Amino acid sequence: MTDSNNLDYRKLGLKSGLEIHQQLNSAHKLFCRCPTLLRDTSESNYEFYRYLRPTQSEMGETDRAALEEVQHIRKFIYKAYPSTCLVENDEEPPRELNEEAIDITLMVARLLKMRPVDELHVMRKLVIDGSNTTGFQRTSLAATDGYLETSEGRVGVDVLCLEEEACQRVEEKQDVVVFSLDRLGIPLVEIGTAPDIVSPAHARETAEQIGMILRSTGAVKRGIGTIRQDVNISIAEGARVEVKGVQELDLIETIVELEALRQVRLLEIKDELVKRGAGVDAGGIVDVTNLFKDSESAIIKRAVAKGCVLALTLRGFAGMVGQEIQPDRRLGSEFSDRAKKAGVGGIFHTDELPAYGITAAEVAALRGEVGAGPDDCVVIIADSHDRAVNALHGVSERAEQALSGVPEETRKMLADGTTAYLRPLPGAARMYPETDVPAVPIQGRIDRIPVPELLSERKDRYVAEYKLSKDLAQQIVYSRNLSLFEDIMKSVSVGVDATLVVRTLTATLTEITKDRISVEKLQNNHFIELFGLIADGKVAKEGIIEILRILAEQPDRSAEDAAASLGLVGTDEETVADVVARVVSERRDFVHEREMGALGPLMGVVMQELRGKVDGKLINRMLAERIREELL
Repeated sequence: MTDSNNLDYRKLGLKSGLEIHQQLNSAHKLFCRCPTLLRDTSESNYEFYRYLRPTQSEMGETDRAALEEVQHIRKFIYKAYPSTCLVENDEEPPRELNEEAIDITLMVARLLKMRPVDELHVMRKLVIDGSNTTGFQRTSLAATDGYLETSEGRVGVDVLCLEEEACQRVEEKQDVVVFSLDRLGIPLVEIGTAPDIVSPAHARETAEQIGMILRSTGAVKRGIGTIRQDVNISIAEGARVEVKGVQELDLIETIVELEALRQVRLLEIKDELVKRGAGVDAGGIVDVTNLFKDSESAIIKRAVAKGCVLALTLRGFAGMVGQEIQPDRRLGSEFSDRAKKAGVGGIFHTDELPAYGITAAEVAALRGEVGAGPDDCVVIIADSHDRAVNALHGVSERAEQALSGVPEETRKMLADGTTAYLRPLPGAARMYPETDVPAVPIQGRIDRIPVPELLSERKDRYVAEYKLSKDLAQQIVYSRNLSLFEDIMKSVSVGVDATLVVRTLTATLTEITKDRISVEKLQNNHFIELFGLIADGKVAKEGIIEILRILAEQPDRSAEDAAASLGLVGTDEETVADVVARVVSERRDFVHEREMGALGPLMGVVMQELRGKVDGKLINRMLAERIREELL
């Protein structure tokens, strides 16, 4: 089969687009005044549960993704907190849109060169996977027709929406899903590009550029889970597939590569199946429980005890169900994904049997019972009767789709960049007007929104203004401590080295955390005061790490107090001269042997004795002078 290293994306007609979901760092949630802070579930003080079911649209249609979701009825439990309000519980109508979130959204629109709508109208988008207590997500279109300039040409930005974040999934059992309400309602922007991305590397470049623009606002949340990318991918003879929930930028290239490979291999499988005249057995589902009543397979035993074993014959599929379509993912994995939507644990098929305790004799009996020939593959599912029937219907549907090539669908990302089936692509039958939230006129409002400096521009400015290296400038502009760096440089405008500040806010803090000391309680004023002491010559830069260790564990202390407790304040040149003279005198033979070569080793001795008390440049100068005097 086709190798991923041999894919020519232009010949394949690869098209890709991104949907970026970024949480906004506003003071409160989108439709209520609750804080946007995430909590530990141990803080939950009550919970409630719901069951959600699909409804028809105003046109009498039901969304196909919602219909599939209710094949497996599940109980949704919601963990609430002292700050949780009735809006989040869906016991009270939503309030008016968060004005701060609107302004941040319009700032993003300006940076993406988009055209805003005249009014924000909130819509309800049907979602019944339990992630919203209401059964829908509220969203509003804010702007259209923007673009980005990339190395592969212009990439269109078709839509910018302001919407509410969903609940956080914290636990999932067979028939129960537990959600946390702390994340529900956090404002986020959704940015959708046109399908102008032409390669995996181009997808990463585009995502990086959008991420840089979002961070440039200074008004978005940071950390794992605060930004998610959905990647839409298709090839010329394939179909549009949406991969949901990509959180790691490094995986975007891999996802596009592996999805293109999956579609190529599915098309190769289709060609072979069509050549064979393959199809799903017209006889349908067969009960083969009696064949396995004495089976030694643990899974089969459990199923026979509480349910049944059902079989479906796929004519002409032998050897194809076990074909790899992505690393460690086969066509059989696609069948299993569909079966799991009905609540079963998975499937068995004769391309992989005998195995799992199922014997060769049982496989032969199975083939005989359903009339399967050597070119056929038999799929079996062991579970309760209703689940097994629904699961095999899912397998049958996916097998039929294999005869046509690549089905349109939504898939979830797995840890290695491969993907698994999630649900069908949603249709247009899931959008409703929100009657509880008034429209917000924004015509002309965007012109009053300031355009922030892009991080790419700020990096170049830091190189020129503060003489930072490009690497250090890059580190600080993408650091959580960017605003703190700006505050320090403004507050301590003379006598502080920007390179020292950046290294302190990046490498030094990392070093402290390696000592199992949390730096979360360090405050901005600690750093500003500390660098003020350094600029005034009261504390040497060598004392920074020890002072910060104390402040991290005792945040109520001042930087000067911490420095004084370490004896790092007030060491004069006379004291330094005494230490230098003593060190040289004690090692006189070494000095005469090494001459000026003794400077480096003795520098370490003096620095250890005066650690953090005196600037290293002063010690170096005084020590060099004392060694020269000794050699005269």
